[in-house]
Amino acid sequence: MSGGSGITSRRGLFAAAGAALLASATACSGAGDTQALGEPGDGQQTTLMVFAAASLQDPFEEIGAEFEAAHEGVGVDFSFTGSSGLVTQIQEGAPADVFASADTANMDKLVDSELSAADPVAFTSNTLMIAVPAGNPAAVTDLASLTEEDVALVLCAPEVPCGAATQEVASASGLGFDPVSQEQSVTDVLGKVSTGEADAGLVYVTDVQKAGEAVEGIEFPEAVDAVNTYPITTVRGADNAALGQEFIDLVLDETGQDILSAHGFMRL
Repeated sequence: MSGGSGITSRRGLFAAAGAALLASATACSGAGDTQALGEPGDGQQTTLMVFAAASLQDPFEEIGAEFEAAHEGVGVDFSFTGSSGLVTQIQEGAPADVFASADTANMDKLVDSELSAADPVAFTSNTLMIAVPAGNPAAVTDLASLTEEDVALVLCAPEVPCGAATQEVASASGLGFDPVSQEQSVTDVLGKVSTGEADAGLVYVTDVQKAGEAVEGIEFPEAVDAVNTYPITTVRGADNAALGQEFIDLVLDETGQDILSAHGFMRL
């Protein structure tokens, strides 16, 4: 719009032409419509922000790639950590479009804060499993083994979904655990077990599958008392609510469910 700083006699003409072009562009795009930035061919990209429980990282990144392939000009960015921490971030104003929780309790916190834009929908479930380092050096055999003094046990903190599930298991079994540390996400527990910093930890079945040969998984019957249901919703005030709902639709359809199932999650 400068038209060249040395041609002073034409400044007014260029300014008027620039204003007309700006008005025309605004009328075509729809002022304030952030999704218009993602229209194919305009050279700009819309970013969809998805806040999701740490245990969902691998399948959601695959679903995100599928979503991007079907939506030219749209990129999906993720924030993966414990569900309780994600709710707090959203409550403090973090720009999330979609929130996927590893339990209903933390989703309820979002709903109670009037920050959900739609009724949350359950899309999968998960159960706990004992994880031990490869070779099982502490010879853990069952849930009761985790109470032995010489077993360095790592658990999720109570406010984290896997920690709440652990408390349910402890209550159902009548056992008391004395962990050497409590972590803010299930991936942190898995990390300490896989590196040998801990003798055992309670994580999800999907995390044991994800870790491959780095850990061994031990099933225990009390796990049925603590099945975690995962809900998902769009966030109130989100910049890209319509796109967020399309992402949720993909998670719920056959493509999304196949990806989740391939990572060990249960279909609903």
